[in-house]
Amino acid sequence: MVKLHDRTFLISTVIFLLIAVAGTVLPAIFGGSGSTAVAVVGSGDAATTLEQAGMEVVRATDPGQAEQLVRDGEVEAAVVPGDGAAGIRVLAMERAPNSVLRALSTAPPVQLLDPDALSPALSFLVPASFAMVFFFVSIAFGVQIAQSVTEEKQTRIVEILVTAVPVRALLAGKVLGNGALALGQVVLLAVIAVASMQVAGSDTRLLGQLAPAIAWFVPFFVVGFVLVASMWAVTGALVSRQEDIGGASTPAQLVIMAPFFLVIFFNEKPAVMTLLSYIPFSSPTAMPLRLFSGDAAGWEPIPALLILVGAAALFLALAARLYEGSLLRTNGKTTLRAAWRERETRIS
Repeated sequence: MVKLHDRTFLISTVIFLLIAVAGTVLPAIFGGSGSTAVAVVGSGDAATTLEQAGMEVVRATDPGQAEQLVRDGEVEAAVVPGDGAAGIRVLAMERAPNSVLRALSTAPPVQLLDPDALSPALSFLVPASFAMVFFFVSIAFGVQIAQSVTEEKQTRIVEILVTAVPVRALLAGKVLGNGALALGQVVLLAVIAVASMQVAGSDTRLLGQLAPAIAWFVPFFVVGFVLVASMWAVTGALVSRQEDIGGASTPAQLVIMAPFFLVIFFNEKPAVMTLLSYIPFSSPTAMPLRLFSGDAAGWEPIPALLILVGAAALFLALAARLYEGSLLRTNGKTTLRAAWRERETRIS
C-alpha cells in the first residue's frame, strides 16, 4: 500500500508504459513511408504496374505536364514515352527513384519456403524484451526488498515486529507484497503493449505468435520472481546499513544478469536455448522465447515450470532459515555461515 502511494514508483510505472507504447506505435508510424506519387503519360502497362505496387498514379496529358509536376514537387517521378526496348523514360529531380524503378523492373517469380519466419529485427527485439522485463523488474523490486529489510534493521523496528509477527511471515510478506506489485506492473505492460500493437495496425500473425509466449511468461515470471526475491530479502537481512547492500547483493545480481546476457547472445542457438529453458534462473525468459519462435514443443513448459517451482521452494526454505538467523543481528555485516549457525543456536 505504501508503494502504491509512492510518487517514484508511480512515475517509473508511467515511464515503463510510455516506453511500451512508443516501442509498438512509433515503428508503425515511422515505418510506413506512405504512398509514392508518380505522374504517368498514357494508360499503358506502366500505370497498372505502379498501382499494383501501391503507388499513387497521377495522370498527365503530355510529357511537358508530367515534367512540370515533378519540378513542382507534386510527384516524386514521372513515367513518359521514350526510346529503347522499354519504350518509356523515368523523370526525376535529383536522384533516381529506386522504388519506382523496382516496380517497373521485371523480376523472376519468388517462392518463399518459410513465409512465416521471423524478421531479423523481431528475432532480436522479442528475446530482448522478455529478458529486459524480467531483468529490470527483478532488479528494481529486489533492491526495494533489500532496502526495506535493512531499513527495518537499521531503525531497530524489526525488534518490535518480531514480537508480534513470526519472522517467516515477515519474509513471506516481503516476497508476496512486492511480487504482487511486480506482477501487476508486468501485466499492465503486456496489456498496453498488445493494445498499442492493435491500434498501430501491427500484423495479426505477430499477435498470434506472441499470445502463447506471454501466457506462459506470466507464471514463469511469478515463480522466478519468488526465487530471486528470497535472495534479495536475505541480502537485506545480512547487512545493517543501506550502504552495504551493494556489496552484499553481488550473488543476487549475478544470477539475474547472467541469464539476461545469455538469452540475448544465444537466442539463435537452439541447443543453448533448450538448456537455458530448463535452468531455473534463465527459464522465465528462455522458455517463453522458445514458444514464440516455435522451437519448443507444447509439453515442454510444464516440466520446466515444475523444475522452477521446485527450485523456488528450495531457495525460499533456505532463505527463511538465513533470514531468521540474521534479521536480529544488528552489529555489522553477517556472513551466511553465521546466519545459519545463529538459527541452529535458537533451535537448540
